[in-house]
Amino acid sequence: MHRHLLFALNPAICGLYPSPDLPAAPPSALFLLHIFCAPKLAVLPLSARSLSATGGLLRRTDMEKWIHQIEEWIYQQPVEQLYVAFAVLVFTFVFFGLFRILRRSKSNTIVLAGLSGSGKTVLFYQLRDGSPHLGTVTSMEPNDGTFVLHSELEKKGKLNPVHLIDVPGHSRLRPKLDEFLPHAAGVIFVVDSLDFLPNCRAAAEYLYDVLTKAIIVKRRIPILILCNKADKVTAHSKEFIRKQLEKEIDKLRTSRSAISTADITSDYTLGVPGEAFSFSHCRNKVTVADASGLTGEISEVEQFIRELVRP
Repeated sequence: MHRHLLFALNPAICGLYPSPDLPAAPPSALFLLHIFCAPKLAVLPLSARSLSATGGLLRRTDMEKWIHQIEEWIYQQPVEQLYVAFAVLVFTFVFFGLFRILRRSKSNTIVLAGLSGSGKTVLFYQLRDGSPHLGTVTSMEPNDGTFVLHSELEKKGKLNPVHLIDVPGHSRLRPKLDEFLPHAAGVIFVVDSLDFLPNCRAAAEYLYDVLTKAIIVKRRIPILILCNKADKVTAHSKEFIRKQLEKEIDKLRTSRSAISTADITSDYTLGVPGEAFSFSHCRNKVTVADASGLTGEISEVEQFIRELVRP
């Protein structure tokens, strides 16, 4: 047990007087070390008063002597007390680790992205008010709101509101997307399934940039490719749109790699080398769904949101 506690406390001991070769301890470890060891360590012949005026750190030899004295003191303590100290230390590390994970997963922000005219703003209004309002609207500023989904207003009990952000699709305004992604639980990339073919290349380029952003890849932010205006007779199917986007992104992947091995606009490369690109190759989850913002057929959108932002 003495050896186990020394192994656990050694980073804490070193953390009091850091050196380039030794890891610093978190505040919780230093606090526990103070509680369990301070009464005995107060009588140790420390040379802390001989701190260097320039660096403010103990000389390495003095620190090693002090660590050795602490090790001797630990071997002299009752095993029961050491078990308690060790258990509290482990619990503290586990508690703060879980706290950081849970805090990071509590985001209720969903970001709407896509080309201008794809129907993002109409979708925003449908989710918030259950109405398309003015029909086709081109936004020059982000629409931002925190609300309970309109379809859930009649449900009983407390519901978790959704923070929805509609980012303008104009090429000059797309950089605003980077302001919201660090807080996003998910991204809905809206595609116009009615006029898809003329805009296929532009949509694929925008989607490529989103998929290769560092924040998307590192946090594995889920993305829903939403084929809007699916109620129209001449609208393309989501399967067709998915395949065409995969083909265009595969071309982009090849062309951008040929231009530069360190593409400035992309943080990560997509796909598996030597294989045709597929959304299944992405590190984050990418799904495709149909919707119609004008008619209010948005059940798959609401399902995507509620999988990420629990009611």
